[in-house]
Amino acid sequence: MAGPRHEAQRSSSAGGGTPPPVAELLAAAVSALGGTEREGQQQMAAAVERALRTGEHLAVQAGTGTGKSLAYLVPAVRHALEGEQAVIVATATIALQTQLVDRDLPRLAKALEPELGRAPTFAILKGRANYLCLHKIQSSAQAEDPVDEQLFDPFQVSALGRQVTRLHEWAEKTTTGDRDELVPGVTDRAWRQVSVSARECLGAARCPVAEDCFSEHARHAAGAADIVVTNHAMLAIDAIDGRAVLPDHDVVVVDEAHNLVDRVTSVATGELTSATVTAAARRCGKLVDQAISDALLDAGEGLGTVLEDVVPGRWEHLPEGVARMLSSIRDRAWACRQALGPDRDKGRDDDATARKFALALVEEVHDVAGRLLTAFDREDPATRPDVVWCSETERNSTTVRALHVAPLSVAGLLASRLFGRSTIVLTSATLALGGSFDALARQWGLPVGSSREITEPIPDDGSAHGNDPATNLVWHGLDVGSPFAHAKAGILYVARHLPPPGRDGLSPAMLDEIEGLVRAAGGRALGLFSSMRAAKQAAEDLRGRWDGTVLCQGDDSTGTLVTKFAADVESVLFGTLSLWQGVDVPGESLQLVMIDRIPFPRPDDPLVSARQRAVDARGGNGFLTVSATHAALLLAQGAGRLLRGTGDRGVVALLDSRVATKQYGGFLRGSLPPFWTTQDPAVVRGALERLRGA
Repeated sequence: MAGPRHEAQRSSSAGGGTPPPVAELLAAAVSALGGTEREGQQQMAAAVERALRTGEHLAVQAGTGTGKSLAYLVPAVRHALEGEQAVIVATATIALQTQLVDRDLPRLAKALEPELGRAPTFAILKGRANYLCLHKIQSSAQAEDPVDEQLFDPFQVSALGRQVTRLHEWAEKTTTGDRDELVPGVTDRAWRQVSVSARECLGAARCPVAEDCFSEHARHAAGAADIVVTNHAMLAIDAIDGRAVLPDHDVVVVDEAHNLVDRVTSVATGELTSATVTAAARRCGKLVDQAISDALLDAGEGLGTVLEDVVPGRWEHLPEGVARMLSSIRDRAWACRQALGPDRDKGRDDDATARKFALALVEEVHDVAGRLLTAFDREDPATRPDVVWCSETERNSTTVRALHVAPLSVAGLLASRLFGRSTIVLTSATLALGGSFDALARQWGLPVGSSREITEPIPDDGSAHGNDPATNLVWHGLDVGSPFAHAKAGILYVARHLPPPGRDGLSPAMLDEIEGLVRAAGGRALGLFSSMRAAKQAAEDLRGRWDGTVLCQGDDSTGTLVTKFAADVESVLFGTLSLWQGVDVPGESLQLVMIDRIPFPRPDDPLVSARQRAVDARGGNGFLTVSATHAALLLAQGAGRLLRGTGDRGVVALLDSRVATKQYGGFLRGSLPPFWTTQDPAVVRGALERLRGA
């Protein structure tokens, strides 16, 4: 997207000399920020610096409290100032992006300025749809867009209309146009009224308000920055989708790397519904011959009809009626695409905008329909590159069926288009599962179980390493540990005596166990449940048996609930997936983490079941490779909620007896921090009571 950064920004110091060594810069940064040097942080920074120097990839597991952000930012800054290209930092969550841009990077830039001769620069870059589109707001295209016609339905205007009005008012005040700055937020449907996708954008050369475009300003700032913070989705689009949306770079740091495969898979997944096809046809309605758009409209309605007669779930073969309809949709979408043409009516902004919107949707329909049709070209399902399934959901009291196509694996894509193009540093508190990096290395497309002579070997400290001579993917895996003394600060309690979890909700024995643990802890508990149904059942039961405050996800926004939980020492908070990775409550408000069951993915999940089958077909263990790895990641993330500060103490209680009784239990336990372990409920309750009285 952008060329080399400004000449003034490429000199590493006032005199243009070589920046100081990473160890010196890290020490200066830690001192300036009022912190203390940590062995794990120093070890990680040295390993990152080596990777950037040699071009070899690096996976670093760095536990909570290590200070991993500084450990990769300091060598990243030094590398960027030495060269002509930015360093990309990609995260999975908005929370970490905000922390980096609003807190870590400003403080680091100020701390390093005396050492480097200038303050390192940084910027945040998100997808175009995350920014307000001033042209869409100012034009009449929104009101004429058939996709949004319900906006003006009198039954809808009370809620949706108020949000859109608020967005227009905000557009007059904001200086960034960034959706994440809007608090409270709005629904996705409301946001679509004021934003455009990359495909829908007119482009700087044709847009009448390009000079004021929020997205273009963000891209320009990123093109001139040393460090560019973005998200996993943007990284996937840039590296895998073939669209250059990031500045020129030779290094990528992937933080929260345990989420990378899921985020890349999401970007590479296509969806097609009857409503999408119909919307594409209507967008084309006034721009092409009516017979051409009507043909696509009929095909969309036909898709809705044939999907009524199919069985939801993963498909081994494409039903004949669906295949015929998809062929028709693909061909008629292409006819619309050809009739629209890319450069018609250049002189009229409103026509150009409407045409661009129509092109974006009709091209998407054509591409997904074509991909669905070719997904079954190979006879053996285990060798097909894509997985296809039909889903069924309820929207506004209407059953909606959708077709989905997703890659069976993204390992090959990542190996060739990410690891094959840049030096990649992957980091998270959770990467070594069962004591090894192998499980995630396979998912990333990195070689497992092979090695070659390295000219500058890192010390033999138990770190993993591997390479593939055919692809030249050399990598190292390093666990720098944690500053927490897990065996002294925490207890892992496995409730072996409880019956295995069933399908009929939480058992009476488990509800009794939860009550006993909460009473012993005096509240101070986070309950992580595998379903909202289970969380609500536990919350309702506990409210009837205990006088303390019981908060449950869904009662209010997640952020508000976490704030209330942290403020009330004797409260408990129950919830599901977002709490497994999104809660950071240090101190005495959180001394007990309860997990109701092993978080295996649903056995009927189309993608999971297809991936397991493919592993089994190659002679591997599909359950352990796919489902158990997924569960181990979530368990480690959930257990990581307990110790968030060096003074924290407490218990992680696994209420699923299979962790102790099943063969895969050892792999799961080996993925957790090294807590002191017990299966005795009396020991745990006594420890919680003593901790409460401390």
